[in-house]
Amino acid sequence: MPAEIPAAEHGIKEKVIHAWCMYDWANSGFATTVMAAVLPVYYGAVAAKNLPPALATAYWGYTNTIGMLIVAFVAPVLGAVADHSGSRKRFLGAFALLGICFTASMVLIGAGDWKLASALYILALFGWSSANIFYDSLLPHIAGHDQIDRVSSRGYAMGYLGGGILLVLNLLMIKPQLIGLAAFPGIPDSQWGVRLSFVSVALWWGIFSLPLFLHVDEPPVVTRVGESTHPLAAGFQRLGQTLKEIRRYGELFKFLIAFWLYNDGITSIIVMAAIFGQEIGIGSEHLLGAILMVQFVGIPFTLLFGRLADYLGTRRTIYVSLIIYSLIAVGGYFIQSALHFWVLAFMVAMVQGGSQALSRSLFGRMAPKAKTAEFFGFYDVSSKFASIIGPSLFATVGIMTGSSRNGILALLILFIAGGYVLSRVDVRRGIAMATAEDKAV
Repeated sequence: MPAEIPAAEHGIKEKVIHAWCMYDWANSGFATTVMAAVLPVYYGAVAAKNLPPALATAYWGYTNTIGMLIVAFVAPVLGAVADHSGSRKRFLGAFALLGICFTASMVLIGAGDWKLASALYILALFGWSSANIFYDSLLPHIAGHDQIDRVSSRGYAMGYLGGGILLVLNLLMIKPQLIGLAAFPGIPDSQWGVRLSFVSVALWWGIFSLPLFLHVDEPPVVTRVGESTHPLAAGFQRLGQTLKEIRRYGELFKFLIAFWLYNDGITSIIVMAAIFGQEIGIGSEHLLGAILMVQFVGIPFTLLFGRLADYLGTRRTIYVSLIIYSLIAVGGYFIQSALHFWVLAFMVAMVQGGSQALSRSLFGRMAPKAKTAEFFGFYDVSSKFASIIGPSLFATVGIMTGSSRNGILALLILFIAGGYVLSRVDVRRGIAMATAEDKAV
């Protein structure tokens, strides 16, 4: 009988890990359908149809910038409040519900409704991004140091699969002719297929989030002496104290700078790839096909990177991804055909999920468990500012030199600089600092 106890405990832990990973599956439909593939095109072609194309593109850019900036400034405070009150799951649920409701509301977006589209997208993006802070902050609590790379990679792989499957279903809703069905009668260009795809994202997100709330426990709260009993006041107190003590977390802070730099390059490639391909004459069928390929090819490679980290170490495996990303930037400068675009997209699929999953797990190792939500708030700030600054570098270099090829080549600077700062991080010291603080509380 005693021999059965470890097996039972393992089964329980596996159930918790799977439930946590299912949230990646649940919310990735927003990233693929709303952020990347469907809403941007619908915004320009339908919601902003009465605007000049260049102005519609600019407004979509401003919409993303506003949404990212709002999250970037409130994320650390939200994290500190959640740590103080021991309510990571409640915050996750509240912001996920916010994102789900406003995503479903996108069904109301019709021709000329670009203001409504921008407002709903900003609110949905705020909910999605904020919920991810608390989702990520649960990772160090459900996975030990020996598991965290694999669990983080597994979450990203589940996200690729879930987001990819839903995107395929949504594309069939938008273009039912692909499977031999007639388009929606009387509705040009299957506009209602697009609008209903936003509802499907909300339903997918809500339904597949349930396992996390049912099976993942709320981590214990750690209170501090002299801390306010009011959650918001305590959140600001914690944030101020962390900023004052930032030198104590020097290795974690250096890693944040490294992540900000190289993730800047990664985000720029994700955000600018489609419009760059369109500019140089790559057909839309190739662009869409490449997006789908990245979703599904990324699954095994993300899991492979989690395994590779067991042998090379997490930091060295991130270096491998940065080398490949550097080759992608160089390859983008020389791209001439759709075949070249597919090759580069395959290379992106090899490293995109793995680099981000291992960055998340390495950060989680160096963050004290009592402050995971707060610290992942800072982590989220880094990723959001990367979403703002990286594409600006791409665009500025392209405008100054007269060629977007130079813009993508300029991203090399970010990968090299990020890799250098990462090499200066004493990972063992950072982990030891977090472990010592966990033992002290």
